[in-house]
Amino acid sequence: MTLSVIRDGYPSGIPTMEPMMLTLLTYPSAFGLFSASPFCVKTAYMLQQSGHRWQRSDMLDPRKMPHSKLPVLRTPERLVPDSDLIRDWLEAQGANFDTGLSDIQRAQSRTLIRMAEEHLYFQIVQDRWANDEVWPILQKTFFIEIPALIRKPVSNSIRKSVLKGLVAQGVARFSPAERLDRVERDLEAISAYLWQSPFLLGDRPTSADMSVGPMLAAMRATPVDTPLTRRIKEDSLINSYVDRMEKAIPLA
Repeated sequence: MTLSVIRDGYPSGIPTMEPMMLTLLTYPSAFGLFSASPFCVKTAYMLQQSGHRWQRSDMLDPRKMPHSKLPVLRTPERLVPDSDLIRDWLEAQGANFDTGLSDIQRAQSRTLIRMAEEHLYFQIVQDRWANDEVWPILQKTFFIEIPALIRKPVSNSIRKSVLKGLVAQGVARFSPAERLDRVERDLEAISAYLWQSPFLLGDRPTSADMSVGPMLAAMRATPVDTPLTRRIKEDSLINSYVDRMEKAIPLA
């Protein structure tokens, strides 16, 4: 399945040295979001802010990609895997996602990104893949390209592997109450920033927002009412931040 919808982003003040069409290899849109993967959304935000012309190409099976994961950026020279490596590549072309931030703010940004990507992300995976109410929806959404005859055993095998990985990572070892408590502390930290400004580090989105925003949006978009989705939806500060982020860098 391939979609080629061109997204042209030329933010003011970010010059484009030469026309360059980039292709973001991404998981498809799902649950009302640009992609089911917050890392793909993060990369789309960076591309939209970078000044490059780009298009999306959707896929569900990344096994032939570098690292066997998405997102991947197809450049004129090579495939660039991983959202962090894609950021490095874009910055090498002249993009600056943290213009005006102090050294302390850049350090805070790094910390916020790691909190989102190394902790909050796994809470989302646990909330979706380990939830028997969500799982049938994931099967229909993520495994539609697998022939119907083998779809159930293949998808169940993949689910088993994901759940095993969550145990190895550690998030699945906690009770639901313990997991929510750990999330709560992260959300309190995020809220402390948002009480000060519309975005995490000022009046406009920076790299921290491009990681944290998609994680919170993914929590909210899980297609079953869970304690985690309710926690985001019922928090006016965080809920409005997610909406504000989506309006600040529109991807549709």
